[in-house]
Amino acid sequence: MTRVIGLMSGTSVDGIDAALVEISGSDLDLKIELLAGATYGYPTELREKILAVCTGTPLSMAELAALDDAIAFQFAQAALAIQTGLPGAELIGSHGQTVYHRPLGVKGEQPVTTLGYSLQLGRGEVIAEITDIKTISNFRVADIAAGGEGAPLVPKIDACLLRSSTHNRCIQNIGGISNVTYLPVSEGNWLEQVHGWDTGPGNALLDLAVEYFSNGRKTYDYNGEWAASGTPCEALVEQWLAQEFFKIPPPKSTGRELFSRDYLKQCLVESEAYNLAPADFLATLTELTVASIVESYRNFLPHMPDEVLLCGGGASNLYLKQQLQIRLDSVPVLTTDQVGLSRDFKEAIAFAVLAYWRNLGIPGNL
Repeated sequence: MTRVIGLMSGTSVDGIDAALVEISGSDLDLKIELLAGATYGYPTELREKILAVCTGTPLSMAELAALDDAIAFQFAQAALAIQTGLPGAELIGSHGQTVYHRPLGVKGEQPVTTLGYSLQLGRGEVIAEITDIKTISNFRVADIAAGGEGAPLVPKIDACLLRSSTHNRCIQNIGGISNVTYLPVSEGNWLEQVHGWDTGPGNALLDLAVEYFSNGRKTYDYNGEWAASGTPCEALVEQWLAQEFFKIPPPKSTGRELFSRDYLKQCLVESEAYNLAPADFLATLTELTVASIVESYRNFLPHMPDEVLLCGGGASNLYLKQQLQIRLDSVPVLTTDQVGLSRDFKEAIAFAVLAYWRNLGIPGNL
């Protein structure tokens, strides 16, 4: 039994998720127990700096290095805090904070434009020094070096923890960006058919819109209540779905580089023709997230799933979940909690598992 801490902060930049787990076993045959899970918010000033960098604000090398260390310090503090009153961890798996992600370009172009690139701040070496715990990091960079997209990283973990012998499942994570893992019934050569990709925006555009309409007083729409009071504009949803990303077949990944504050500004401009109230605009953005998920299933899966399991912050958005269920009709929409895996800390648990595998020399990708 190995005690491992997983640390994760996603594109929503709403804090650091920490999970302390006990893991035993090897490869896909693991036993995992969650000992503690918590989210530690970034200091306001640091969060604002991270969001600014994500949207292209230029930094000097000295400023970038200072931001890197400041994020690492917060990750280390989260790792120390999650162990309070519990047996200490032997290993840390840290995702870091993504500030830039560029997927693979079109083959045949120059390497500088063809190769994918992903930058996570919060150096593992600093975390290891502060905590005195072996720390494994740079998972996305390693995946790209091995020929992957760098995102999503969780399909093998989903196959390990959420496979079913009776149901074809989609594991739908809704963070700042939404990503799916398709898990066929676990029989025969099922593992060869497991695949995952980013489906489009999750909470990122919604959170930016809430901040805009509330003049900075709110950073997210609790339970989707504001959006639920509005009416989505289906014509605008269809217009937005024409965006090129949604047409690209998997594997594919995206981030705030595309679904950014500038992207939101363009959406606001396009909405002017429909004279939408803020609640209507939020309902329409919610519908974009939901519709892009369902269209991705219809266009890129061999068939629709038997059930969908939600995780990530969007799984707590009751309005979003309701609208997803409406679009999926008879396909049940559940959360990973309902099959025994915390929806709030699934991603942090995933990076604990990736670190555990790496420590044993077991590949974390399929």
